[in-house]
Amino acid sequence: MIKEILKEAINREVSDIILSANKKVAFKKNWEIIYLDNYNILTKEILNNFLMQITSKSQQDKFFRNLELDFWISFSGFRFRVNVFWVKDWIWMVFRLIPNKIPKFEDLLLPEQIKGFINKANWIVLVTWSVGSWKTTTLASLLNDINLNQSKHIITIEDPIEFVYENWKSLVEQREVWVNTLSFENWLKYALRQAPDVILIWEMRDLETFRLALRAAETGNLVFTTLHTAWAARTIARIIDMFPAWEKEQIRSQLSDSLLGVVWQKLLKKEWWWRIAATEILFNNTAISNLIRKWETHKINSVIETSKQEWMISMKDYLNILFNKGLISEETFNKENSLLKK
Repeated sequence: MIKEILKEAINREVSDIILSANKKVAFKKNWEIIYLDNYNILTKEILNNFLMQITSKSQQDKFFRNLELDFWISFSGFRFRVNVFWVKDWIWMVFRLIPNKIPKFEDLLLPEQIKGFINKANWIVLVTWSVGSWKTTTLASLLNDINLNQSKHIITIEDPIEFVYENWKSLVEQREVWVNTLSFENWLKYALRQAPDVILIWEMRDLETFRLALRAAETGNLVFTTLHTAWAARTIARIIDMFPAWEKEQIRSQLSDSLLGVVWQKLLKKEWWWRIAATEILFNNTAISNLIRKWETHKINSVIETSKQEWMISMKDYLNILFNKGLISEETFNKENSLLKK
């Protein structure tokens, strides 16, 4: 039954499968839940059997110990990122379908200036917003462009591994937390000794990881990572706020020197086909660097607005571009603009 569900999800090109307590199998496509009538209501026994079928003994032990589990499975040439968790006394599962090919940057219809990040070194790039906003997809397309066109040593740390890279001009080394290393912090500490050129950190989870990421950028690496934040300016403010008072000045100094840029993106319903990313882009120029150093991040939005000639773009301006090109509806345009004012 689980194989039939996965096969149908692939054929329908859904984004997610949701298997929940005492309900029918559900697919998620274009932000809408679709219940499947061709399967019976999911019982506790069925969900338990699913877990036993798709996990190893060590994964099961980890799940019952930690009460949640992230991992991946492969089926019919596709990969699924799986999250298993408890709701009351029921096991629930969410499967995210990962495309079997890394999309080309051009196919994502993202602003071309984002691609300029891949030709730098000694910098850190942050891609932000919530789960399901194409952060991983955007980064995968950028890394694969490096892989195809530059001779670099690329190292990634992921939890779990999603897109799989082949070695082309670059050498790509992918590692997974709890499978190949004990933690992001532990991995990054040793990765700096492995002659990397480009480092991808799947998610910035704690202060020590961010300290090491800044150190990696300062020592000659191009570092990509993600955060769950909105607005480019708020991303910088949040990073600084994460650190204790006695360390903030040093972090502001390091960030002002090492930050290459911030990409804030969110997915919108496209007017005539599926989804499209709306994007805000900040590049670290002299003005931005000074504001970070002086702890005046509240002025960053004004710099973005007045720095279009330096390829920066605000979310408000990018929404205008998408609407004027007919890529999003007036309803979506008005809704997103109203959210920006909150």
